[in-house]
Amino acid sequence: MRENLKKTKKTMEHWEVISLLLMVYDFLAVFVSYFAALWIRFDCRFSRIEPEYLHAFSHSILFYGAFCIFVFWAMRLYKSIWRFASYAELLRMILATLITGTVHVVCVSLFVGRMPVIYYSFGILIQFCLTLGVRFSYRFVLLMRGKKKEHGYEKRVMLIGAGAAGQMIFRDIRSAVETNERVYCFIDDNQNKWGRHIDNVPVFGGRESIMEAVAKFGIEKIYVAIPSAAPEDKRDILRICSETSCELMNLPGMYQLYTGEVAISKMKPVQIEDLLGRDPIRPDMKEVYEYIEGKVVLITGVGSIGSELARQIASHHPKHLILFDIYENNAYDIQLELKKKYPNLKLDTIIGSVRDSRKIFDLFEQYRPEIVYHAAAHKHVPLMEDSPCEAVKNNAMGTYKTAYAAMAHGCKRFVLISTDKAVNPTNIMGASKRLCEMIIQAFDAKIKEGKAGEIPQLFTHGMSEVITSPEVAEALKTTQTEFVAVRFGNVLGSNGSVVPLFKKQIEAGGPVTITHPDIIRYFMTIPEAVRLVLLAGTLARGGEIFVLDMGEPVKIDTLARNLIRLSGYKPDVDIKLEYTGLRPGEKLYEEKLMAEEGLKRTKNDLIHIGCPIPFNIEEFLQQLGGLLEAAYKNKEDIKERVQEVVTTYHPA
Repeated sequence: MRENLKKTKKTMEHWEVISLLLMVYDFLAVFVSYFAALWIRFDCRFSRIEPEYLHAFSHSILFYGAFCIFVFWAMRLYKSIWRFASYAELLRMILATLITGTVHVVCVSLFVGRMPVIYYSFGILIQFCLTLGVRFSYRFVLLMRGKKKEHGYEKRVMLIGAGAAGQMIFRDIRSAVETNERVYCFIDDNQNKWGRHIDNVPVFGGRESIMEAVAKFGIEKIYVAIPSAAPEDKRDILRICSETSCELMNLPGMYQLYTGEVAISKMKPVQIEDLLGRDPIRPDMKEVYEYIEGKVVLITGVGSIGSELARQIASHHPKHLILFDIYENNAYDIQLELKKKYPNLKLDTIIGSVRDSRKIFDLFEQYRPEIVYHAAAHKHVPLMEDSPCEAVKNNAMGTYKTAYAAMAHGCKRFVLISTDKAVNPTNIMGASKRLCEMIIQAFDAKIKEGKAGEIPQLFTHGMSEVITSPEVAEALKTTQTEFVAVRFGNVLGSNGSVVPLFKKQIEAGGPVTITHPDIIRYFMTIPEAVRLVLLAGTLARGGEIFVLDMGEPVKIDTLARNLIRLSGYKPDVDIKLEYTGLRPGEKLYEEKLMAEEGLKRTKNDLIHIGCPIPFNIEEFLQQLGGLLEAAYKNKEDIKERVQEVVTTYHPA
């Protein structure tokens, strides 16, 4: 028996001990409250208290004290975490006091005797103050302890947004015991709030006062809590903040406000994409996912874009998803990710090259994909300038072979991932991607003419017996494959993107290298690029080049400086910038469309269709044969040969 009692004592939680002590305190508080009320009634002199009232008090107070403890326990006032006490605890305390006070008045009047009115009213009031005070005093002590942190290191914080979200973050900072942060000012564009205070913290002014406030209060960290602000206003404020050396944290959106998840933990560091000069594109994807559902989908090349394609497609119930890549590490990583997240997904990961004609034909023969997203390509401009034949082999001929296999096996849609570098290209990578666009436009035109069988069979690896088989010949007569291209700019965070390079250089202490102070580029995020690719696959009617209106181009120098500031450093002071000169094949700016292509609108205002530039398809297909031969023989004049085919290509 004693051993069991010892075990019980040993296993008693800290909060249970506190609850027992609180019960003892409440009992004493009830006793003191009503005795004090009686004492006050008789002019604060014990000797003047009439014996009958003292007798009634002594005979009722013990039972009443026990009753109070029972009511408090029933209303969970001994299980609350008083460090986080709020209005809910206050309301329960008020209700408990009213219940116990009312019962006390009725029972004493009926069973003990009449007592003075002041005895009840003062007793209830003092009881409420004593029982509530001890509970909320703990939170008050913690709050005061937080205010006394001035003697130690204290991070000075600015809160942008004096609305609901900003005040939630403010309270979270004030109540947090572990944090060393203190809010020194608010910034809000609502002029009605300027010059006023929130819990002794001033609302200093609007966005134009950010720099002044940072200097005046010595701000080190900025929380941006304006989830309902328009995207352009939010970007403008973030740009101003990025001019400071402060650490920047951002509340992503309205979702957190709606769900009540507004807290310091929900704040995220500001990303470089938050500073892009346009709204993120969010087309209605319902039609896209309905089209994908139940289809056999092939993705060639599972780098940054291909992997994100795989993620979004896998989440919308394809019948079968096939990943195809020459680089096994990328393929393995995305395979593991998808298998873990979608255990019921029918997934195959195949290693191989789009330049391998037999492998590509076998792939289509075995899996019969209905939709193909062709992302496999060499994309690095300077490397392709040094190896131009590889750009032609992998990009142009790889696309040709994959597109031919798709057409010969009844594929419904073939979506080519292109680039704005294909517009008036000055490098062989861009020219090879323009060749890819011309290939799918030529294929589409031949199919619409019912002459798919006339497309030259530019294959190697002993494929003659395969491509001349009766099955392939018959398939080419009836093929209805729709070929389209999707053209967009640089993708933030993708393999080869400038942003990861800048981040590595900043982590190493600099310098950050930029080719030219005036170089500009269009940017988009990986999810945006993938949504556009998927949308193109749904809207395709054949032969289109889909183009995203990416807003205003971004100056790379500005991008680098913003990234340095977001990392907590000062450009040209903590981290130096160096200009190295344009690389081979690089130009100062990229174009989204050739001027003569023109634009057609789609359902989405930010997505357009470029009208195909007419070219002699028969001549083009014949020239491709010569290019294939020259590329595989590694001819040194391959750039000149490409220039004869792609007339808009002008090597830098």
